[in-house]
Amino acid sequence: MKRYTLFIVVIALLVTIIAAGSAFLSSGSPTVKRHPMQELTAYTSLPAEIAAVLSEEYEKEHNIRVNFVQLSSEQILKRLNDQSREEGDGKAALVLTDRETLDRAAAAGYLVPYISEKSDQVADSFRHPNRYWTGVWYDPVVFAVNQDYLRTHLDLPNSWQQLTQQRDIRIGTTDFMAADASSNLLYSMIAEYGDQRAFEIWRRIQPKIIQYSKYLHTPVRQAGMGEVDLSVAVLSETLRYVHDEYPIRILYPVDGTSAVIYGTGIAFRASERDARAAEVFADWLLTDEAQLSLEQHRFYFLTTNPMTLSYQMFAGKNINIFRNRPYFSKEEKEILLDRWIKEVRFYE
Repeated sequence: MKRYTLFIVVIALLVTIIAAGSAFLSSGSPTVKRHPMQELTAYTSLPAEIAAVLSEEYEKEHNIRVNFVQLSSEQILKRLNDQSREEGDGKAALVLTDRETLDRAAAAGYLVPYISEKSDQVADSFRHPNRYWTGVWYDPVVFAVNQDYLRTHLDLPNSWQQLTQQRDIRIGTTDFMAADASSNLLYSMIAEYGDQRAFEIWRRIQPKIIQYSKYLHTPVRQAGMGEVDLSVAVLSETLRYVHDEYPIRILYPVDGTSAVIYGTGIAFRASERDARAAEVFADWLLTDEAQLSLEQHRFYFLTTNPMTLSYQMFAGKNINIFRNRPYFSKEEKEILLDRWIKEVRFYE
């Protein structure tokens, strides 16, 4: 009986020790404090897939979650306006969007200036003169040329003027009505050359266009497959096909081209803690690490930071971008597209 009682006591002690040990391990060391992950809200007009990549990679490195809210340009401006009118700290700390939206936000007082060692390396053409925003990437329009065509032609079609004079050439492009990056080319040429000259250039190119596509990647695929000789396309889509070893050579218009520029701005009325975190994230977007994370997921934007390895290794870094900004109202853009349809695409 005594043995049986002793056995029960020993078992009870072991159970108590195990339970106490488990409780200690589950609660962690009493000297270690667990901090909840900081979260940051950012408004963006970038595609959701790109925003997700950036958020995931940054969280891995910095243990800060960037919650991107995908919005249109007008929605971003409205939310920033609402935030600027409210007292206290606002919800959003960062804006990651196109240059025109950032310029409009800065002019309305929705952003606060910020400069750092990294952002100071960016060229003046890619940032606000008073540092209310800084460009991080740009995506220019280029000529994606089938290599077989280049082998049989000595005169390179490397300018808009040369393209209008090229005789035996089949051209592909995205319909200006189908994508903002495509219509931005038309607006940019009008801002740079004036409407008369811009429409004249496209009237002379029009007879050589085999097909207007709906999507930005289609003209590049056509050039790679030899269905057209040259495509007017955005560089980001062209580089995807180049990396897939399609027989395409990229030519940069020497007389200038348009580009969509994406940048960051710190939102007015963001809390001090969130604003500091937003500044660190904005600097991270200017690093090779951010660039590599995009490229690993087949997103190919050009970095604006000349100190990165990505910039220094890129052969076309001296791209001639139009100086004048294509800022037209919604009504003006509709009028210009209507003119293009009547005077160029369906003109007889």
